[in-house]
Amino acid sequence: MANAIPHDAAIPGATPRTVDDLLALDVPTLERLYRAATTPAIEDLRGDLIGRMLPSPVANAPVTDAMRALARFRMFPWKGKTFAPRAAQRGEGWNRVFSDKNLWFRFTTSIGPSRAGAFDALQLDYDHPENPFFIRAIKDEVRTVAPGLWLGQAWVVTPKGAWLALYFALQRP
Repeated sequence: MANAIPHDAAIPGATPRTVDDLLALDVPTLERLYRAATTPAIEDLRGDLIGRMLPSPVANAPVTDAMRALARFRMFPWKGKTFAPRAAQRGEGWNRVFSDKNLWFRFTTSIGPSRAGAFDALQLDYDHPENPFFIRAIKDEVRTVAPGLWLGQAWVVTPKGAWLALYFALQRP
């Protein structure tokens, strides 16, 4: 796994170590942290990872506050993602929704160019026939913030272009 970024490269204070540390950050800080993070290898993300929805760059302050409160709620439907590397260059995974046993919205993984800048990221592609059309338009990407902690961006891609819908975090249990 890639090394953690130096704490002063992206944010003041300590390097985030948990999904809840990332949840406390504002969108500009998440953006700087994402750009400074490193690209994980496919095999770095394996098994059930704890997930946390983070703020959206398109939401205003009251909506962002509500998103943070919902994300902390134990009954929040999204529990995280499960990853299954299949080779050095590819893998697959699922979102865990409502419980750790409910696997929804399969994705495939690969390393590719980020939509956020001139660097690579682990790409999560939901464009599979079994997924609903609105999920197939989602393209997530993930970068390593610290050992066992990843910061992700959820992009919506349409024929008219791509836009960043929200940030999310993943953590090894």
